[in-house]
Parts: sequence; structure tokens; C-alpha cells
Amino acid sequence: MKEGSGKRRKGGRSLSPRTQTAWSVIWLIVGSVIVAISFNMFMVPNGIASGGVSGVSILVQRMFGVTPAITQWAINIPLFLAGLWLLGKRFALKTALGSIVLPLFVLLTDGWPSPTENPLLAAIYGGIGIGLGLGLVFRGGASTGGLDLAAQILHRYTGLPLSLAIVCFDGCVIAAAGIVISPEIALYALIGLFVTSKTIDFVQTGLQLSKVAFIISDQADAVAGAILNDLDRGLTKLDGHGGYTGAGRTVLMVVVGQNEVPKLKQLVRAIDPGAFVIISNTAEVLGQGFKLEQ
Repeated sequence: MKEGSGKRRKGGRSLSPRTQTAWSVIWLIVGSVIVAISFNMFMVPNGIASGGVSGVSILVQRMFGVTPAITQWAINIPLFLAGLWLLGKRFALKTALGSIVLPLFVLLTDGWPSPTENPLLAAIYGGIGIGLGLGLVFRGGASTGGLDLAAQILHRYTGLPLSLAIVCFDGCVIAAAGIVISPEIALYALIGLFVTSKTIDFVQTGLQLSKVAFIISDQADAVAGAILNDLDRGLTKLDGHGGYTGAGRTVLMVVVGQNEVPKLKQLVRAIDPGAFVIISNTAEVLGQGFKLEQ
């Protein structure tokens, strides 16, 4: 049987940068609308501050009566400027539009009637809606900024794992909700945060949290450089041989998070449209950048 992994497939066409940008903006707008509607219909009326800048805006509204959109702009814009200074354009500029658009839709949908006064139902359905919207935003390679950008800064300058940095910020917001509003509402906020994270996972790549990719390319060094520098992920170079030709080939193995899969495919496609890529689910990943075994 002739090898198939080493042959380049012709005819594959990648989207132009302008088209990719257009789709990214579309996903950002659609996702932001869904997030804003879910936020105003479920979270705000029931005081469920399930982390992030949106959670902070609910706390500020309860304490001082400030419209959530105003608070979100007041936090997002300084964080964007800090990210631009500390992380550079590559990390910060992709959050620029989201930092402005999401609060705008929150303002436009302010006051929409809530279909339920049950905080448990609000946490569940609000979490699903926000997770769906954020999942679409991430699929487009965009970001809504906020405390995720602050977590990026903390991760870059302290070495704290990014996931732990995000948990720390969200945990502080939920703890504050327990003090400002009530401990019971903080428990509902935890439910909302959990549902949101699971919905994002489902929208991105199903229920799997991580993926392992094997890449066979005639431009392995260039692909490896893009993964190391642009995706900021480590990789392993494996020695392989074609089953039919016996020719030596370099196989790149990289493990990525669920929200990094679209970016990985985009990087490989841009360098070598004929690359042979295998992406599989992983049940568990232990090691730096993922989960450390206790």
C-alpha cells in the first residue's frame, strides 16, 4: 500500500487575509450580541456576577448604580492600553475591537426583560448563552479583552499558568459577589461560570479540552518556527520514514488547547497548504502549560 501521509494534496486553497479578517469580525459581532443578550436577560436582573469584567460591572451597578456597559468600557480600555504596552501589538490589538463592541451591545440591550426570576435557571441559561457567544468569538480568533487580558499580563510577567491566572481573577470577582450581594448568589455565579466554560469547550472542539496534532510538511522547520513563536507552544520533532518510499521525514507533534486549534490550522495552512495534519482528542495532558500532576 502506498503511503498517503507524505504526499501533498493539490487544490487546497486558503482564505485570503482580508477574508479571514472579515469572518473574524463577523464571529466577533455575532458572538458579542449573544453574550450581551444573555448577560442582560439572565445575569444582570438576578445579580449573578460570574467572573470577568461583566461580573465586576454587575457589582458596581449594585453598589453605585452605574450602567454595566460604562463600567466595562472603563475597565477594558485601560487594560487594552496596558496590554498594548506590556504584551505588544500581536497580543493586544486582537482585543481592541472586542473591548469596544461587547460593551456597546450590552448598552443597546440594556433593560431587556428577563424570562425568569429563578437564579438557578438564570445561572444555567445565562451561562449557556455567554459560553455560546464567547465560543463563537474565539472560533473567529478574536477576543473580548477584559480580565483575560489581565491574566495574559500576569502570566507573562510572573510565570503563573494562564488558566490559574484566569481562575484567580474570576475567583476574586465571585468572592466579592458573595460579600456585596449574598453568599447564595456567589454559589449561583459559580454554577454560571462552570456552565459557561463547558459551553465554550463544546462550541470550540466538543467536550475534549486538549488536542494533539501530528504535522508532516515539506516545510517542517518553518511550521515549527510559527508554532513556537506565533502560537507560543512547545513541540516535539519525531523522525519518521515513508512506508512506501522509505524516505526520512520530520513529524511535528504538538499539544494545544481547544481554543488554539483554529490558529494552529491557520498557521500550517498559511505556510504549507499541502501539509498532512492529524488532530486527535486527548483524554488528559500533564505537563508545563497544561495540568501539573499533584
